[in-house]
Amino acid sequence: MLGRGGPSATGAGTVRDRQHNGAVTSTADTGPARGSAGRASGRADGARPGAEPAPQLGDPVPAHAAAAPSSAGHVAGPADLLAVLRRVSGPEPIRHVQHLPARSGREVDWPAWAAPDLVTALRARGIGRPWAHQVAVAEAAHAGRDVVVSTGTASGKSLGYQLPVLSRLLDDPKACALYLSPTKALAADQLEFLESLALPGIRPGPYDGDTALADRDWARDHGRLIATNPDMVHVGVLPFHARWSRVLRRLAYVVVDECHAYRGVFGSHVALVLRRLRRMARFYGSDPVFVLASATVADPAGAASRLIGSPVLPVTDDAAPHPGADFVLWEPPLLPDTDENDAPQRRSASAEAARIMAELVAAGTRTLTFVRSRAGSEQAAITVRRILSTTAPALADKVSAYRGGYLPEDRRALERAFDSGELVGVASTNALELGVDIDGIDAAVLAGYPGTLASVWQQAGRAGRGRRRALVVFVARDDPLDSYLVDHPDAVFGKPVEATVTDPTNPYILGPHLACAAAENRLLDDDLELFGGAAARAAVQQLIDDGVLRARPGGYYLAGHRHPADGIGLRGSGQQVAVVEAMTGRMLGTEDAARACASVHPGAVYLHQGRSYVVQELDLDSGVALVHADRPDWTTIARSVSTVEILDTAAAQELPGALTLNSGTVRATEQVVGYLRRRGDGTLIDAVGLDMPEHTLETRAVWYTVPLSALRDAGIAEGATAGALHAAEHAAIGLLPLFAGCDRWDIGGLSTVVHADTGEPTVIVYDGYPGGAGFAERGYDVAEGWLAAVRDAVRDCPCRSGCPSCVQSPKCGNGNQPLDKLGAVAVLDLVTDALSAR
Repeated sequence: MLGRGGPSATGAGTVRDRQHNGAVTSTADTGPARGSAGRASGRADGARPGAEPAPQLGDPVPAHAAAAPSSAGHVAGPADLLAVLRRVSGPEPIRHVQHLPARSGREVDWPAWAAPDLVTALRARGIGRPWAHQVAVAEAAHAGRDVVVSTGTASGKSLGYQLPVLSRLLDDPKACALYLSPTKALAADQLEFLESLALPGIRPGPYDGDTALADRDWARDHGRLIATNPDMVHVGVLPFHARWSRVLRRLAYVVVDECHAYRGVFGSHVALVLRRLRRMARFYGSDPVFVLASATVADPAGAASRLIGSPVLPVTDDAAPHPGADFVLWEPPLLPDTDENDAPQRRSASAEAARIMAELVAAGTRTLTFVRSRAGSEQAAITVRRILSTTAPALADKVSAYRGGYLPEDRRALERAFDSGELVGVASTNALELGVDIDGIDAAVLAGYPGTLASVWQQAGRAGRGRRRALVVFVARDDPLDSYLVDHPDAVFGKPVEATVTDPTNPYILGPHLACAAAENRLLDDDLELFGGAAARAAVQQLIDDGVLRARPGGYYLAGHRHPADGIGLRGSGQQVAVVEAMTGRMLGTEDAARACASVHPGAVYLHQGRSYVVQELDLDSGVALVHADRPDWTTIARSVSTVEILDTAAAQELPGALTLNSGTVRATEQVVGYLRRRGDGTLIDAVGLDMPEHTLETRAVWYTVPLSALRDAGIAEGATAGALHAAEHAAIGLLPLFAGCDRWDIGGLSTVVHADTGEPTVIVYDGYPGGAGFAERGYDVAEGWLAAVRDAVRDCPCRSGCPSCVQSPKCGNGNQPLDKLGAVAVLDLVTDALSAR
């Protein structure tokens, strides 16, 4: 994978923008709590009930938003919280308020087959009767059907799988089950609840990277309900399946929690791990039922079926109660002295979110704020504490950051502190997005679009797990997609969430997993249907040609003796760079090696738990970045140069006017060549050169070409062509996540006046993963709607020459030069007119 960066010139007028992160995200909504297993919730479901225009300062509060005492004992109902928002408002930042309605629940009787001890334990936890969708899931799983439950956040999905799994373990003292989650925090939360039930003969145990060796051995040798994750199944269970034969032989259920998190390349890897797990379970004589839980997605059955490789029954009718929520779309005010007609600059979303969070916390409101980056979470917590030190000094120490890269013991301590109320405010990356059960959160603040609508609803759903209405504030970044959303509320509240995109047949992913499967047990031709049929047969032949597999009359065998699992990282490169304080040798955290050149290069500013450091040295061979404590008054942004070569065209459309739309394979090459230092107000200090290793990947792309003659006829002068194409490319990257279910950091792009492989003015958008992730191909499929939305967003932006809300990119290595907004509209008009006239 490539690190972050910007564009470079590769011939006349070529501009390229690289944007990649690989973060995994998920889906859902808001709702109340009935204990960890019986959480109840609802979702927007695409409706827009009770929508109102943006309120002004001093507007009366709706009657249904009457204040109610919070779990912390203060009065902080939605009326209070909306009043707080209006108190901190600048000139009309509240663009829209959506009142998500409350809903009553539908309870049903416990299944007749449910183990009496389990029902008694659940009733003791306050769950008198289950919701209807919980029993629907449980009945299907009990009957041996693979099933997925897709309902809102906090709707009690976990009880749907706990009923059949725990009942089976109580009835059969030899039966085993695996619980898989995408995060260790979620697994720890589930274990805590299961242990609290104190069921006889069931001792749930963890098996993950934080588990002590003695506890890992116990789980393998004696555990019956084992909480783990796909990564550990991949490297710790399947390569050593003989040691796990007891579990595999008696495996009755596999629970895949928060399965909507498995999308893109990560999801494709997980799909193949689950196929390998099912294959080895069958080898030992079991055929486990798969029970999957997902927040609301567009096609839960299809997504779940792609994950496990077999048909799945969907349960989507959410019967849990919902307390309702007031969902605010907020656009930060313009900065002082900005030119509203030229390139207006707005207050940053992270700074605005921190200001809102500080006011909410000062009012005694337990608040969770989501920011887009690790550094952003640290900076937000610092800002909130600084504000509170003046406005509410007693609360200043009750705010913290939370992010990936912290040591496990630090993460657990922060989770406990927030759950207990010791912390009143937390600024987090998406590390707290998934279903860790933290009760009593009154408000969620989203600093910028998190990449998918699914993630918007998941983050929003962290607030309001009680009986009182929640408050959710989406704070728009100065970004084309965020600006589009606050100007088009229907794109948030009137549109179904995205379908998850996975491609287990990606040869870059499939081949290595087939090698793993052959290492676990010889591959047979019959096995290949489970792994994709024709695609698997082609991948096996390639592995034979490469000398990885050997074909024998009895099947396909690994040519070597070493299991290849260690070389496959499910979530990225699989390699980590340790960030170490040079003076003390203390490890502060880790960074993905694929992003290290952009994030911890020499001179980079690195934030950790509220303290800032500067990177002294990055040794990629040793996997170490040395840092020293410092307090610079600047931030750093990596720059890169790149090229994109078209290798083949898999699909092409000839459009009216000699335009073309294409999809195929490209080779992208990128090298981080330096970084920019900027002050807190965005002022550029200088540009510093670097000489970092070059990264190359083959991936999938979507691109369109427009003849020069058509551009000239549209009024785009020769000198404006590069800027028009570059601006159109920026905006296309910014809005593809709304249509492809990706994060904008998962994709990159290039624009050029004359591309070497097309001979025409060309705009390319590509996936940031080897072999692709399905996002560019999705863009090809929905090109007409996608590019029309891009055109509308650029055309309707009130700025004169282009701004961060339409065509400027904060990651552009060319400093957003050249850009031509009017030219971009003309380019997009040509393309959208041609697409609609097909």
